[in-house]
Amino acid sequence: MTIEDVLWLVISVLGIFTTIIVITRIFGLRTFAKMSSFDFASTIAVGSVLASIILNSDYSLLKGGIVLTAIIGFQTLFSYLVRKNSVFKRWFTNKPQIIMWNGKILHNRLKACNVGESDLIAKLREANVHDFSEVKAVIFESTGDVSVIHNDSDKDVEPRLLHDVNTHDLYV
Repeated sequence: MTIEDVLWLVISVLGIFTTIIVITRIFGLRTFAKMSSFDFASTIAVGSVLASIILNSDYSLLKGGIVLTAIIGFQTLFSYLVRKNSVFKRWFTNKPQIIMWNGKILHNRLKACNVGESDLIAKLREANVHDFSEVKAVIFESTGDVSVIHNDSDKDVEPRLLHDVNTHDLYV
């Protein structure tokens, strides 16, 4: 590798990262947030384009910037459609799933979400749960995160917290 090659790599990295920062400022931070499977795919595509631009001298910074803008623009359009169109949302996003309800682990739902009981228990420890009876609901979010709703009093879960959650077969 020559000094010229090294300089080209450094200039490519600086150029493409500057482009990413500008695109992120234009389209917003949600561009790289952990939100949905589509966002994940977009992030992987962006990473692939970045690697191609930096490591392959056949790709120009301009071409890479256009591709990145197209990917992130499509992601933004997709997010807008998911927010504004219920059919689009139903087809292209996962509905959050309850995997524990009123202190009881819902093993069939754990299996359907591909979550192990030990992973669930680890999330309960993270949420500072002392006893299963404190758990009102554990939700496997559409992003892959796990949310724990718990209290040591006998308060019910606010129904609005579960408005988009699959509560089929539960007494909510």
